[in-house]
Amino acid sequence: MDTQTLLQITVSLGLGLLLGLQRQRTHATIGGIRTFPFIALMGTVCGRLAAFHGGWVLAAGFLSLAALLVTANLLRMRAGEIDPGMTTEVAALLLFGTGALLAAGDMALAAVLGGLMVMLLHLKKPMHDFAAAVGDEDMRAIMLFVVISLIILPVLPNRFFGPYLAWNPFSIWLMVVLIVGISLGGYVAWKFLGERSGAVLGGILGGMVSSTATTVSFARRTAAEASLAPLGAFVITTASCVSMLRVIVEIAVTAPALLLPLAAPVAALLAVSIAAAFVLYQISRRQTVTLPPQKNPAELKAAIVFGGLYALVLVAVAAAREQFGSAGLYTVAAISGLTDVDAITLTTSQLAHRGQLDTAAASRTIVIAIIANLTAKFLMVAIAGSAPLTKRMAPAFGITLLAGAAVLRSWPS
Repeated sequence: MDTQTLLQITVSLGLGLLLGLQRQRTHATIGGIRTFPFIALMGTVCGRLAAFHGGWVLAAGFLSLAALLVTANLLRMRAGEIDPGMTTEVAALLLFGTGALLAAGDMALAAVLGGLMVMLLHLKKPMHDFAAAVGDEDMRAIMLFVVISLIILPVLPNRFFGPYLAWNPFSIWLMVVLIVGISLGGYVAWKFLGERSGAVLGGILGGMVSSTATTVSFARRTAAEASLAPLGAFVITTASCVSMLRVIVEIAVTAPALLLPLAAPVAALLAVSIAAAFVLYQISRRQTVTLPPQKNPAELKAAIVFGGLYALVLVAVAAAREQFGSAGLYTVAAISGLTDVDAITLTTSQLAHRGQLDTAAASRTIVIAIIANLTAKFLMVAIAGSAPLTKRMAPAFGITLLAGAAVLRSWPS
């Protein structure tokens, strides 16, 4: 027996035991910790035999397993054991196919499938709870995200036109899908954990969905209840940390080859902001938090608004670069950053990726947008929040803004 064959059998046995253990713990009557390893090994053996005798061996093995599952269910029905679920049966058939994939040499795909099956089986209750928590409006918005990503995106033309040839419909909408997808991930997590979230998770989820909305919401809450100021300051600062992390993710997606030079200055600001959040956490750790209601970010209107803003930023950046050079670009970043950092980040990252903007100018542009955004958030806190919250946010945001100024002044080109 060669090493490859031994490895295939070992992985097949391991996947079968893993799924079998999970099914045994749920008291599945079709199969458990012994049956599932046999199913996985059966798939691997049939796959190896098919390589010598033809695909009919694999088909016969699959049909035989299906027949055994049908027979077992019929016997259970006669005995009065009625279970309308089909999860275990489908998992058994898929495990057979996974075992066959191992025999075909696709070990990575087989391992991924096995891991996904275990996760889906184990997460039954949280997934059911999530499905129960999803209302009609949420379902409509999720379907709209499907429309945004899988229906609208593929039919858009992938070519440049418009002023300064700045607009590419496919590229613009792809960035819309990216931003809405990140926000939707935070919203889904909030649906799972929202009201049970602690302060740390509250800030993280708030930053994933919308750091600006989180800032305004907690500012208003502290205006009504000043004692929440320490907790509100921590949550707002944490949400801002996550917004910077979003910027790094956006750079990684749009300009992966330039991740280090573009994202390093942002990472420096993030480190300072995390330190400020840690200090605020030590002050507020005894308080609890309930996340305010979050709006589903997968609304078509929100997607169109962001797409329009992104298109405007593209033209503004192109015009500013042509008319005023880097100074004009920095001005656009400061203005657009007051309301949104994502659009200018995506624009400059793509320009740098295409070689139309040097990395030093691109990184400075992103940092300027972040500084403008933090300034806008502080103004929101000062206007909508309580005086104790403003006093706490002044040093928290102030130290990050000073770090941003230092980065702009001294970061190597």
